[in-house]
Amino acid sequence: MRSIIVVFALLGVVAAIEMFGRDQSSAVRGKLICDQRPAAGVLVKLWDKDTLDSDDLLDSGTTDANGDFHLAGWTKEYTPIDVKLNIYHDCNDGIKPCQRKFGIKIPDSYTSSGKVPRKVYDAGVIQLAGAYPGESRDCIH
Repeated sequence: MRSIIVVFALLGVVAAIEMFGRDQSSAVRGKLICDQRPAAGVLVKLWDKDTLDSDDLLDSGTTDANGDFHLAGWTKEYTPIDVKLNIYHDCNDGIKPCQRKFGIKIPDSYTSSGKVPRKVYDAGVIQLAGAYPGESRDCIH
């Protein structure tokens, strides 16, 4: 019985956030390279990392032929959003299964009120050939 009450309470919190939270947005751009060549077709995703409920996907896309990307999105939350850029790639990966994945936290100062970001975080040129702290492998993204 107690678990049923907890489930309903959590569902109520999620519903309240969706109804009464405030719109917040963020945007990021950058360029991905692999051994000095543009990393074309690399999957990039912009997430709001949540603690109490599931993470919110703000935007996703792939890099263009030059390795460039631009993502922007918004979500509704009571608390300030915690934005992270995830990059999924196969640079220098050989025949290993799945893709290499790492994330970059977007500074809080690049979060805007409203559905349209007022500033864009420039991630710069990111070399995928090296290893990154917290890097993992991801088969389902």
